[in-house]
Amino acid sequence: MNIAMLGSGFIARFYADTLHAQRRRDQITAVYSRNETNAKRFASDYGLNAYSTKMAKVIKDESIDAVIIALPNHLHEEAVMACAKYGKAVLCTKPLGRNASEAKRMLDAVEQAGVFAGYLEDLCYTPKFLKSVDSVQAGSLGRILWTKSREAHPGPHSDWFWDKDLSGGGAIIDLGCHCVEIGRNFIGKSVRPVEVMCWADTQVHPIEAEDHAIGLVRYENGAIGQFEVSWTFRGGMDLRDEVMGTEGTIWLNSFLRTGFDMFTTGKGGKYVAEKAESDSGWLFPVGDEAHELGYPHMFTDMFDAMEQGRAPLETFYDGYVVNAILDAALLSAKTKNWEKVILEDWRGKSDPRHEKSYASHDEKYYLIKKELLPNGDEKLILKDKITGEVKQETKRN
Repeated sequence: MNIAMLGSGFIARFYADTLHAQRRRDQITAVYSRNETNAKRFASDYGLNAYSTKMAKVIKDESIDAVIIALPNHLHEEAVMACAKYGKAVLCTKPLGRNASEAKRMLDAVEQAGVFAGYLEDLCYTPKFLKSVDSVQAGSLGRILWTKSREAHPGPHSDWFWDKDLSGGGAIIDLGCHCVEIGRNFIGKSVRPVEVMCWADTQVHPIEAEDHAIGLVRYENGAIGQFEVSWTFRGGMDLRDEVMGTEGTIWLNSFLRTGFDMFTTGKGGKYVAEKAESDSGWLFPVGDEAHELGYPHMFTDMFDAMEQGRAPLETFYDGYVVNAILDAALLSAKTKNWEKVILEDWRGKSDPRHEKSYASHDEKYYLIKKELLPNGDEKLILKDKITGEVKQETKRN
């Protein structure tokens, strides 16, 4: 693929480093930036043939096969509409929109134009995450009851993130989009999100948006997806996920503690990892940052999907659902109530029944719990299926 990059900043460089690494065959050939100096520098750094400050010129170029949007949130819709207009495959960074209305217009535009559209949700492509999802889908954890996803760091790197009008919100829109989609993958994308309860506050920074939030997303099957997001965390970038099912549990630590610990006095200090706050003391470097964050797997899936004529693992529709959940979270943070997730277009299952099932001990009793005691005895906690009586039995060693 010949790729046009829209944007020349932090995330655009992460994408470019990934796409031009390890002899990958898909290459960026042109870049658009609002700042000509930045565009020229980006083109020079990555050996590009063309750069421009005119978005349409870059997108409609006949040599371009696909367009990557790595722009601030408030420019996503304009860029997507241009890609739809000129019939170009488009990959958009997260979040898709500043709200569900924007996301829905983008979704409608690409579907009406018949162009390929992928949602660049990198944390749903990390090697640990992909293997975890495989285990969940194979039934290793049984029925998923609860997920928790946490992303916390000292705050984003560009000014527009801190402007609520440009970004669409604070930590919820910036980090919650990751956490919500991680939960959806584990619970099942076909399961409808019903309502959200969210606490949020501006605890540290002099901004209009929230810099810390905790939320619960209730799904139609009774599962709960919890998210914890913060721009107030000190000590690097904390990315952790947990999944609890009737038959097992998964814990993931994707960034801050990956098995690479180093102490240094700071001599020869340089870049350590994204959002690292120090280059001395105990540090937690990341061996291959792009790989740990899922970028190579993400782009492989996207370009394979284009060639194979299938949908990628993360689509614009996923981005729209995430935006709808985040809209409910932002509203709940104001009202202090559970708020409904408003989805004008739901494409999954719709079944209000909770998927509850209980383990049977025999024809008469449910098995509540079986436990091996220190003396070797086995204790059973049982419930009569008819009377509801709870009793225990002990099998002596």
